[in-house]
Amino acid sequence: MASTNTCCDFILFGTLGDLARRKLLPALYQLEKANLLHSNTRIIGVARDTLDNEAFTNKVHASLIEFVGKDSVDTSVWRRLAKRLHYCGFDLAKASDYSVLAETVKTSEKRAVVSYLATPPQLFATICKGLSEQQLVTPQARIVLEKPLGHDLESSRQINQEVAKYFQESQIYRIDHYLGKETVLNLLALRFANPIFADQWSHNAIDHIQITAAEQVGVEGRWSYYDDAGQLRDMVQNHLLQVLALIAMEPPTRLDAESVREEKVKVLRSLRPITQQNVHDDTVRGQYSAGFIGDKKVPGYLEEEGANEVSKTETFVAVKAHIDNWRWAQVPFYLRTGKRMAQKRTEIVISFKPQPHNIFHETMNQLPPNRLVIRLQPDEGVEIQMMNKVPGLGKQMQLKPTTLDLSFDQTFENQRISDAYERLLLEAIEGNQYLFVAREEVEHAWKWIDGIRDAWQQTGEEPKGYQSGSWGPAASVTLIAHDGREWDDDF
Repeated sequence: MASTNTCCDFILFGTLGDLARRKLLPALYQLEKANLLHSNTRIIGVARDTLDNEAFTNKVHASLIEFVGKDSVDTSVWRRLAKRLHYCGFDLAKASDYSVLAETVKTSEKRAVVSYLATPPQLFATICKGLSEQQLVTPQARIVLEKPLGHDLESSRQINQEVAKYFQESQIYRIDHYLGKETVLNLLALRFANPIFADQWSHNAIDHIQITAAEQVGVEGRWSYYDDAGQLRDMVQNHLLQVLALIAMEPPTRLDAESVREEKVKVLRSLRPITQQNVHDDTVRGQYSAGFIGDKKVPGYLEEEGANEVSKTETFVAVKAHIDNWRWAQVPFYLRTGKRMAQKRTEIVISFKPQPHNIFHETMNQLPPNRLVIRLQPDEGVEIQMMNKVPGLGKQMQLKPTTLDLSFDQTFENQRISDAYERLLLEAIEGNQYLFVAREEVEHAWKWIDGIRDAWQQTGEEPKGYQSGSWGPAASVTLIAHDGREWDDDF
């Protein structure tokens, strides 16, 4: 692989934080290993701690050993990466302190300044102001914003307005790491490169769609943030709605940022509002109680360290969503996400309509419908579930459901599957926005989510209990069973 043509100073704000250590620094290492960084690109870590370059370099190396693996860190690659590393320590909350950064960063027409804000959103405005006052916001500059972008529509608009004082929309990269996953990107290829799917991708052939994002972990020490956010805002507003938009959007005219974003916005605009009238029938809130994950006993949400014992925050959400346009008329989208679930699993299930006439009724009374299963984790890949004849002799033809497995680790067994952050960092460095979220997308998503939260509050909808290690509250089963369907838990 050849290196990118884009030379930049990549500034990582919050470089000593958990996200940087677990994901961003390992991603930069993998880009270095793949020779995808320009030879003159520099990586500048920014945090409040007082460190010299050597101490910072040692911390980066320790993070790579921990999260890439001691045996996986190539010495020659590390040496190359280490030469790129620089450190600036100052108070990110003081715009006047950013002169320290200006002494390190190089700007020119041929060198972009790419700032990645792995910090709390309340620092976004100050960081942008500090960069601007030090003349680091040039036409070539880009800024990458981590979620959460606010906690509702109003706060989201405020954050976007503050950033927009200093950066044009074409310079702002709002990240959702789901959009960097190979399987999510493969949605575009499946839909628009294969007529077998493209011609069947509507209410004419599809019965319903399920999107599940199940986690086995609990709040994992994030109580103060999570109890304020809840699963609806933490997962549905961004990850699940982005996946839904990619599934449901019309074919873009081109594979560029403007075309893809336009189509996703149309989907988010078309989401049927959930109000007091339909919130009880179309949503379920849940909160996990004590139970077992495997053979390990785990506490309930209200028993976690630092918990508010009367909290009504949801750790599980199921939603029946409708997209009110021609393509998806009468096709429900069932969204489900929760913590302390039976398994860690993120997948999309496209269930097609059954055959209108069964000529095999003598051996199989009812033919199960075909399904397209797109797995995002833990093992990325695609399955097509269909009927096949059982080999053998006999008067009657015996049928059996079978799976055509297109798992990435089997189809591309000699090719490493890149982490989502690797792709997104590379796209930000190169200036490609199509895998990032536009401001209008964020605001339409928040508008829909705020409607659900308001309806919950107005109706007094409280979270229903579910045992850790289960698939959520019984009411979530009822939600989909009421329509004569069931969740895809058979895997």
